[in-house]
Amino acid sequence: MKQVSVTIIIFSSLVFPIGNIKAQESDVEKAGEILRIGLPASALTLSLILEGEKEGALQAVTTFGTTFLTAHLLKLVIDKERPNGERYAFPSGHTSIAFSGAAFMQKRYGWKYGIPFCILAGYVGWSRVYADRHDYWDILGGVAVGIGSACLFTKPYEKNKIDVMFKKSENSYMFEVEYRF
Repeated sequence: MKQVSVTIIIFSSLVFPIGNIKAQESDVEKAGEILRIGLPASALTLSLILEGEKEGALQAVTTFGTTFLTAHLLKLVIDKERPNGERYAFPSGHTSIAFSGAAFMQKRYGWKYGIPFCILAGYVGWSRVYADRHDYWDILGGVAVGIGSACLFTKPYEKNKIDVMFKKSENSYMFEVEYRF
């Protein structure tokens, strides 16, 4: 499964256009740009692979869409100056979308998948500070938006939502169906 995750991140970064990568950007910035798209794209792709159904994918798309809209609305309303003098620093959009992918994976599939995604999302946040695009408050704002969206729209994956049980006592038989939703 580790090879699948790495392959999906690399594939996603090549397929999705990343318009913000410029020739003068450092390798740290370029990696952060690639991961900001690669993490949510990988989370969406893995949800389709792991589940083989659309429930996880729908939750992922809802989480990522909410994250994107919330972060950009907050940027317009708050209009905080970036460390490099540009506008719209708070919250970090790169960090928010990266952490929405990480939080989605953790909440949906557990820490086994969540930890690697969280580490990579943390790198995205750090790369934005390194590039002088954000300070740590902007990064924390992005983390809150990404995780908050995942908490609102992502439910843990339950492979078997239906349990069927048969029980027998001395004088009776019992058939029980349990459905979790």
